[in-house]
Amino acid sequence: MARRRHPAVAAAAALIVVLVVVAGVVKLGRQSERSAAIQAEIADLKKSEATTRPSNAAASAPPLCQKLAVARLGRVTDGNLNELSGLVASRRTPHLLWGIDDSGAPPVLSAIRDDGSVAGNWTVPGAENVDWEDIAAGPGPDGPVIYAADIGDNNAVRASIDIYRVPEPVNAVGGGDTAPGQRLRLHYPDGAHDAETLLVDPKRGTLVVVTKGLAGGNAYALSPPLPWGGTATLRKIGPISIPLATGGDVSRDGSTIAVRGYFSLSVWKRRGGEPITTTLRRTPCVSPTGLDDGQGESLALSTGGTTAWTTAEGVHPYIRKLTAAKR
Repeated sequence: MARRRHPAVAAAAALIVVLVVVAGVVKLGRQSERSAAIQAEIADLKKSEATTRPSNAAASAPPLCQKLAVARLGRVTDGNLNELSGLVASRRTPHLLWGIDDSGAPPVLSAIRDDGSVAGNWTVPGAENVDWEDIAAGPGPDGPVIYAADIGDNNAVRASIDIYRVPEPVNAVGGGDTAPGQRLRLHYPDGAHDAETLLVDPKRGTLVVVTKGLAGGNAYALSPPLPWGGTATLRKIGPISIPLATGGDVSRDGSTIAVRGYFSLSVWKRRGGEPITTTLRRTPCVSPTGLDDGQGESLALSTGGTTAWTTAEGVHPYIRKLTAAKR
C-alpha cells in the first residue's frame, strides 16, 4: 500500500516548484532587460573579434608611443588665453588649432595657428562656460563640427554636465559669433565626477568622458543617436589607469586615441572598425618621453595620429609639436 504524504510536505514541495519556476522567469526577464546600446556593443565586439585579426604592423606600437621629438612652434599671442584647457586640430584649415579657456572665461572658441598667433575668437551664442575643460571635433550633419566640453567639477558637486556642438566656422580669421550652440546635458549613472577629457569617435559618433583621479579615472560613454537639446545618462565603460587625465583626442581617421596626464601620454591603436569603448578597455602604450609643458591640459592629434600638439595653462604658453624621434 502506497504511503500518503503529509499535507504540509506536499504543500512545501509544491511551493518549491513554484519558486523554481518564478526564479527562472525572473532570470529570463532580467536577461532581456539589457539596453540596446549594450547589446549593440556586445555584437560589435563579437564581430570585431571574429573578423579583425591585426597584422604585425597593426599590432605594433603607434608612433606617439615611441621616443618623441618635441618642437616649440611659438607662443600663444593672446594674453587673455591664460588657461587653455583643450586643443583640437581644425577640420577645415591646415596648421590651425581650436582652443578653449576653462572656468570663468566667456564661452569662446579660439582659432590659434600652430605658430601661436591667434586668428580669431568666436563666441558661442546660448552657451555657458561653467568649467570648459576639453574640445573635440568631428563630422556633422552639414560639415565639420566642434564640441566644447563643460565637464569640469573640482569638488564633484554638479548634478549634470554639458556638451556643446557648433559648426566649425568656414573662415576662422577675424572672430565673431558662431552659429547658436546645441547643448547636450549629461548625467553620470553613479554621482558627480571631475573630468577634463572628451573623446569623440569620428566614425561612429560615440562620446566618451574620462574622469580625473589621482590613481586614474573611468570612461563613461553615450552612443548615437545623441539627443541634442535634451538630456541623457552616460553608461560606465570601465577604468582608465591614467593618473590625473587632463585631455585627449581621437585622430580624424579614427585610428588612434590618446589621453594625456600632466606628465605622460598614453595611446591606443584601434583595431579595424571596433567601437572605441572596446579599444579603451585594452591597456594603452605609454610614450617614454615625458610631458614637461607645465600645467598641461590639452592635446590635439593629426589626421593619422602620428603627430600631437600640446600647450599649457599660463600667459603666452608655447605650442608644442610632438612626433616620433628619428632613429
